Amino acid sequence: MRPGTSPAPAPGPASEAPVTTPDAGLGTIPDAALCWASAEIRPETLAAVRRYARAVGRVLERDGLSILTWGAACHLELTFGTSDSAAVHEIEARLAAIPPARAADGPGAGGPGPLAIGALAFDPGAFSQLVVPEIAVVDDGTSCRATAVGTRGDVEHALAGFPFVAGAPAPAPDDGAGPPETFELGSARPHAEFRERIARAVAAIRAGELDKVVLVREVSVHADRPFGQHHLLERLRALHPSCLAFAADGFVGASPELLVRRAGQEVVSQPLAGTVARSGDPDEDRRLADSLLASAKERSEHRIVVDAILGALQPVCAQLAAPDLPHLLELRNVAHLATRVSGRLAAPAPGALALAARLHPTPAVGGWPSAAALDYLAKYEELDRDRFAGPVGWVRADGDGEWWIGIRSALVDGPHARLMAGVGIVEGSDPAAELAETQLKLQALLAAAVRP
Repeated sequence: MRPGTSPAPAPGPASEAPVTTPDAGLGTIPDAALCWASAEIRPETLAAVRRYARAVGRVLERDGLSILTWGAACHLELTFGTSDSAAVHEIEARLAAIPPARAADGPGAGGPGPLAIGALAFDPGAFSQLVVPEIAVVDDGTSCRATAVGTRGDVEHALAGFPFVAGAPAPAPDDGAGPPETFELGSARPHAEFRERIARAVAAIRAGELDKVVLVREVSVHADRPFGQHHLLERLRALHPSCLAFAADGFVGASPELLVRRAGQEVVSQPLAGTVARSGDPDEDRRLADSLLASAKERSEHRIVVDAILGALQPVCAQLAAPDLPHLLELRNVAHLATRVSGRLAAPAPGALALAARLHPTPAVGGWPSAAALDYLAKYEELDRDRFAGPVGWVRADGDGEWWIGIRSALVDGPHARLMAGVGIVEGSDPAAELAETQLKLQALLAAAVRP
């Protein structure tokens, strides 16, 4: 656990702020000095909190849940990535060990305790970190609580004046510029080269080297002014309301794919694999959906992912089930084959972060067999995915939480953005069709970012 470095502001009026903002923390505080306190907040404060967190914080929002955070009480590091299971369990244990600031029967000791939030690297062996926010506001539709983490004095001060502390610095004033207006788009590789890479992957699959591999295509966007994180989040929530909209340290997106959710002993995952375009015409969309559901190639690709998730969860579950046939998940411009995997964890139940580490990377984002697919990507993909297709989410001190797969996303740095989209390659894949699928998937972020 690495402490932060400087005090975080309490929210003032939200305003224009670029996506990448310096992190704020609590100074050089020994681990043992951290504590937490929590309190219900007034619903009328939530709009101001949301504006502030969207501008400068780390945010996860979906239907039925908003997690709005800012500041960094401490960082929880995975030096060797999610593949280091001992480090993953240590993070969960250290989060759970942060004590309440008040007596167990005190008014501020209610609530489930602190949480850690983050976007983790795709490469399971690469460095990743989570952040324990100074302030985390969780609205689950039934209650709305603010949890502060820091020294005893810090948390008492934060909650006493929540959400506005007199004299606290606000974000940089809005210069009136608004979102970018002009853009330059470019593909990292020519279309012909990406089709050639798909053909090479198909040849490797036919040669028996692996069953499936997911190839990623990158597009860059350069704008005339910095992208505002809150502008992107507002657009993503409006365009993709059924997805998880997220922003964490310059990584912004709207994911449709739930990697894992833990609520007590209950566990749920909903993998996606198999994609078709949506036209906007009901009759045509019904025909396209029927063709996707009937496609032996798409259903075979999808079943690889479902079976891998069942195999990874089985050792930690007392009960686990998935339907034999997928259902259709319809999004704004595409539809996917989806299967809901649900079960009951055996005791002692692993936390949500440990479950995410157990599952990642699924065949939906890496390939299968996993080791062979990752080895193939290391040799031939020649692309730094960073956090694209890595787990994005949160874990709480009691182990509950949820992690989504960081797809339909962009890595944003001021006026520059890297957008990526992946396609699953199997023996029957057609290079031209797979290229077209990346274009469909890229539209999810392009529609939010590029607004001439």
